[in-house]
Amino acid sequence: MSAKERIAKAALAEVPDDGAILIDAGTTTTQFAETLPKDRELTVVTNSLSIAAKLSSWPNLTVMMVGGRLQPDSLAAVDDWSLRVLCDIFVDVAFMGTSGLSVTRGLTTSDESRATVKRAMIACARRTIVLADHTKIDNDQPITFGALTDIDTVITDAHVDQVAAKEIATAGPQVVVA
Repeated sequence: MSAKERIAKAALAEVPDDGAILIDAGTTTTQFAETLPKDRELTVVTNSLSIAAKLSSWPNLTVMMVGGRLQPDSLAAVDDWSLRVLCDIFVDVAFMGTSGLSVTRGLTTSDESRATVKRAMIACARRTIVLADHTKIDNDQPITFGALTDIDTVITDAHVDQVAAKEIATAGPQVVVA
């Protein structure tokens, strides 16, 4: 099983029995979306065209697509249209991706339009779970979109540097190693 698959399976423990969740665009979050239980009545909000398409036929899910300018590399909706929708919604849990995560810089990405949407996603959630394989830990990108105190849990894989994982946990979020 790949690291992303293990992270996705571990994240299932954070999915409520019913209610609303948000799934951010990204490779690990897409893996997570594909593992969602098909027997739960959930509303899934996403800015990912590929995640929305994969989940659209699942009978117990209501899929809500956040609109905006579509980025060709990630198929993620970004910019002002996305923000308008995210300001008006509330979800129980946001499952977020990140390009980088460190104690020094927090959550980072390489694109300002993605960062803006990610900030709004964190703000509209009761709880925030970051799904990040070990390559994202201590891999700072240019643009910060959140502090470690903004998130509740980081789920990563067994290849994570143990010192870095302890430092992250000390800074605030629970760290789950899958």
